[in-house]
Amino acid sequence: MGQPYASADEMNMPFTGAKLALLIGRGIITILRDDRTDIPYPGHWDLPGGGREGAETPLDCALRETREELGLDVSPDAVCWRRFYQTGDQSNWFFVARLALGAEQAIVFGDEGQCWRVMEVAEFLRHPGVVPRFQERLQDFLEEGVS
Repeated sequence: MGQPYASADEMNMPFTGAKLALLIGRGIITILRDDRTDIPYPGHWDLPGGGREGAETPLDCALRETREELGLDVSPDAVCWRRFYQTGDQSNWFFVARLALGAEQAIVFGDEGQCWRVMEVAEFLRHPGVVPRFQERLQDFLEEGVS
């Protein structure tokens, strides 16, 4: 379940969107969502990612959104974990990638969100202002003990 690449069948499953947790050392790159009432979880800490465009694969979706939101070109080889989640009528992929220390220096923040920051993973997991489902999904990754 924690392999970085999905099978062909999994990659062809319909999905709504994808998120990518970017780990750097003991930190995770987070984005503070805009504080608008017309979006879910306004003013919460989020992860890069978003909705599927066209026929892109789940990983392509996550990597594209990361480029758009943070200006980072993450190599598919950096992805070490993935899982499909079904929540009500939403079907989403959650990926985890490990980046080299200092990779955050290449961030060019896009036009979605208020700001970004590298947050300690432990803080992310307990922070009351983080989108809760992403805390749970990152915890799933950590519990599997993937290196």
